[in-house]
Amino acid sequence: MAEIRNIVVLGRRNAGKSSLVNLLTGQQVSIVSPVKGTTTDPVRKRMELPGIGPCNIIDTAGVDDSGDVGLLRSSRSLSEAAVADLALLLFTANSFLGYERNLAKLLEDNKVPFIIVHNQEDLDPLEEEVRLGLVGEYKCPVLRFTCLKKLSGVYMTELQRVMAETLEKSKPADIELVPESLAKAGDRVLLVCPIDQGAPEGRLILPQVMTLRALLDRGAVVTVIQPSRLKDIFRAESCSSPFDLVLTDSQAFAEVAAAVPEGIPVGSFSILMARLKGPFRYYLDSVSAISSLKDGDRVLILESCTHRTSCDDIGRVKLPGMLSKYTGKSLSFDFVSGMDPIPLAEPLYALAIQCGGCMATSRQIISRVSSIAEKGIPATNYGMAIAYMKGLFESGGFKAFLQLIGDY
Repeated sequence: MAEIRNIVVLGRRNAGKSSLVNLLTGQQVSIVSPVKGTTTDPVRKRMELPGIGPCNIIDTAGVDDSGDVGLLRSSRSLSEAAVADLALLLFTANSFLGYERNLAKLLEDNKVPFIIVHNQEDLDPLEEEVRLGLVGEYKCPVLRFTCLKKLSGVYMTELQRVMAETLEKSKPADIELVPESLAKAGDRVLLVCPIDQGAPEGRLILPQVMTLRALLDRGAVVTVIQPSRLKDIFRAESCSSPFDLVLTDSQAFAEVAAAVPEGIPVGSFSILMARLKGPFRYYLDSVSAISSLKDGDRVLILESCTHRTSCDDIGRVKLPGMLSKYTGKSLSFDFVSGMDPIPLAEPLYALAIQCGGCMATSRQIISRVSSIAEKGIPATNYGMAIAYMKGLFESGGFKAFLQLIGDY
């Protein structure tokens, strides 16, 4: 399943950001008006772009917005910029000054690839001296553009070509959700998928779906059951060839690992997602910090999606309960939903635990965890934390799983 890229359009008010977004998407996604500050909150449109694939095109408020509310709007724009996969930085009238330079520095500091776009080319053409100066300074493409429909065709073709090239150059090394070392064509894989009050209505959770699809693409033979059928299925399989791999949900990890016969690797969907999208080695190195938690310590639980909680919620109910019981300490918990800003003011957290990140991009997760690591805060992953607390790091099946994915 291809990762959805976030492409953010940045610039001052009335630089033509919304018009460009509408042209890119071929739809009236953003309201276009000569009134400054028409776009307030980020506006997103999911689509498929030629040569790029699935992506979110994100329109933003002008970074020169004024007043107390304006500062909040521009702050949201900067937050979107810092975790984007690609940024289009618009400027006009050959005027690449303070606001644009601050945006370029933010993008460089966060290692976000960007393209500088001189908009309103029909009104004030880009001077070649300005273009060459920006290319030399920022080592990025600098393109001409106009949002006039009758003139924009050739410019749009070139912009999309350069966008695709820039994304391809900045693409991280491919990491497969299910590496061939873990499952190859013909392997028999058992997926144990709990269906409880925390499960979404009428469907599997996304990491389960992604893992199932990856295994089918690999050519594996997949069986999907609920935990209550574990004993039955291993009894039925006792006279035939065993499963080559068992994968399950974090919350059923211990139950499944205890039921699986010796010699079969046992892993979780959450840990596969952590390897796919997160700083996996940092997660592994940090997980033992759970044993060092003390009375009064604060733990940060990071969710990458927003959802209504229930009594079975893994992040807000079960995980805090497990941590308190395992450590025997009086702990306090803070929760961050979606990709909201992380409160990193003093006093610092003793531990952060990130979900699998199925609804976020690799860049978003890595940027988020990096900001935590820079503060010296250990950070691990839901599945890894649960495996640690359940003693699975001493389990032969779990050790075999980690060795097969090449990170242990």
